[in-house]
Amino acid sequence: MTQNIAIIMGGFSSEAAISIKSGQVVFQHLPKQLYTAYCIHISKEKWVYVAADGKEFLVNTNDFSIVIDGKTIHFDCVFNAIHGAPGEDGFMQAYFELLDIPHTSCGMYQAALTFNKRDCLNVLKAYNIPTAISYPLNKGDNVNAKAIIDRVGLPCFVKANRAGSSFGVTKVHQIEDLQSAIDIAFEHDDELIIESYLDGTEVSVGVLRYKGEVLVLPITEIVSENDFFDYEAKYLGKSEEITPARLSKIQEQNVKKMAKSIYEILKMDGFSRSEFIFKGDIPYFLEMNTIPGLTEESILPQQAACAGISLSELFTNAIEEAMAKNV
Repeated sequence: MTQNIAIIMGGFSSEAAISIKSGQVVFQHLPKQLYTAYCIHISKEKWVYVAADGKEFLVNTNDFSIVIDGKTIHFDCVFNAIHGAPGEDGFMQAYFELLDIPHTSCGMYQAALTFNKRDCLNVLKAYNIPTAISYPLNKGDNVNAKAIIDRVGLPCFVKANRAGSSFGVTKVHQIEDLQSAIDIAFEHDDELIIESYLDGTEVSVGVLRYKGEVLVLPITEIVSENDFFDYEAKYLGKSEEITPARLSKIQEQNVKKMAKSIYEILKMDGFSRSEFIFKGDIPYFLEMNTIPGLTEESILPQQAACAGISLSELFTNAIEEAMAKNV
């Protein structure tokens, strides 16, 4: 007998369309002999199961069930493919944990912490994880451009604190451009982080629990055609993603050790993809994504393929790990 799996996708953020692509890939690659999968689209307006013919069935949010032809369907596990809010910031994790439904993402606290770039960096600094120099800014704060640049230098990055896929990120080269970058970031969040520019090789490192063990996947080197790894570079082919990365042995050892250490320090579960930039042989941590892209072209699936793990194996393992936590 197959298990009922809800694949949640969409969400409330600018990443909704990307999330739906990830969710559809998960649906296509889950073994049909093991699972009966349902595509659940989450938006601010409605939560619905979208059938193959496009027909929609409302989700009962009291117990996260659906009714089809008079039959109530409950789910054995939820595969979380929502990038951004509410799937990556802790809200869906808390909801499913209250309902005691296994889910493939990390815990509620870990999701909320890693989604908040400033808070995550502050926690990891206590463990001597190298990070860029940063300056926090909230909407309504006085903007002292000179004080900001004196601290972080030029060029620098202005980032929305709680957004993904490089939405609300601007690289600032001149102090005169700082305010417009701040205005852009405030369109995506009311909290910002302004960081110093790190000039070095950028890499992305996938870490997950695989067959009960913490596994660090082959490293991906990011070579952007644009000024930095922005939305166009990530999703519109304006970058080269090289897996495995062209690193020295010591660089590879250092970043793998650090990525695994961060995963364990934060008591993570499920998928993670952390970004680093090297200064010499030392990787500097930028941020962690806990619901990374899961399409065939996305970085983490590329890394899994390099490690000899198919999408079917990757997604099946995520469900098995989630179910094992609830035993």
